[in-house]
Amino acid sequence: MDIYREVVDLILTAPDRKPAAGLPRMLESLFADLAAEPMPRPADETESMIWAAWTSHPHHDAADGMARALRMMRAGSYEVAERELDRLIRGFPLWPEAWNKRATVLFLMDRDDDSVADIAETLKLEPRHFGALSGYGQICLRRGDKAGALVAFEEALRVNPRLDTVREAVEALSQSLGGALN
Repeated sequence: MDIYREVVDLILTAPDRKPAAGLPRMLESLFADLAAEPMPRPADETESMIWAAWTSHPHHDAADGMARALRMMRAGSYEVAERELDRLIRGFPLWPEAWNKRATVLFLMDRDDDSVADIAETLKLEPRHFGALSGYGQICLRRGDKAGALVAFEEALRVNPRLDTVREAVEALSQSLGGALN
């Protein structure tokens, strides 16, 4: 199956799929907080807590490896970050954030097909991953696939209705395409 089609299928079935076992339990309440009106805390604080939960790992080697990969990404050393994330994925293949961070690195290296393959793995493990969904939308935009971008961005907003820049992209794409798709 075409990897882009696979990701669209994962996006369309996301509401019916459960996250992989082993993700921090606190994520359930944090995602509920994002949808709450009023929110119990500022949206950026809740999002930061979700990202912290995603990037943390109980295994010391995994946590250290993620910290190294993040440092390398910030420094623009994408090849080094990719090698570290390859190692993390081999050792911890059920860790969605290792896949997502490698997808990000690959995107930054203009390796969209490889990035999309890692986004698929991320979404298989964590269908609520608004970062992976947004990343897929960005790749679709870069490829000129407005419909694919809109589907991804709409799902990211369903999961996290506090993504203002994604909301703006959905509005623009909806106007361009004549309405919502998902």
